Amino acid sequence: MKRKTTKELLAESFQELAAQKRIDKITITEITNNCGMSQPTFYNHFKDKYDLIVWIYIHESGEIMSKIGEGGYSWKDTLRDGAKYFAANREYIINALRHTSGHDSFMLYVQKVNSELMLTEVRKKLMTEYIPDEIYGMIKVYVYGTVNHMLEWLMGNMSLSPEKVAEIWEHSLPEPLKQYLYD
Repeated sequence: MKRKTTKELLAESFQELAAQKRIDKITITEITNNCGMSQPTFYNHFKDKYDLIVWIYIHESGEIMSKIGEGGYSWKDTLRDGAKYFAANREYIINALRHTSGHDSFMLYVQKVNSELMLTEVRKKLMTEYIPDEIYGMIKVYVYGTVNHMLEWLMGNMSLSPEKVAEIWEHSLPEPLKQYLYD
């Protein structure tokens, strides 16, 4: 049995609260009281609740991305599992999208994290840190587009299954990027 880390317990507590309350109204005291921890423990791991939100997304999306290449797990599988993640966590994601703003905007974090995850995959294929400007630009445009599409989908403007959303994201991938994401 795998024991949960302190970060995972704090994240669980936060997400439990976010299921009932606007994210911008949740306090650190509520998060720590909900899981039986102290505020100093929280601050040993996160600088604020927005740092926690980012950690949750990086942790959960990283788990999906880490499967690429294992046992035939493909980019298409990543898109499908990403869409399923957003659908399964719809209320939490909408709460984060609606009740964060400015430099703490969840949408900006998702764009940044998704861009970095995609850049990491391209760097693996290129076997270098350098990404040509054209490829970097395509990644940014693709990620910004898919994140905005996800937002509209989750907010109820489209009644599509996660599988259909993933299919749209797959077909929207610029042709030059496919060589880096598909074997």
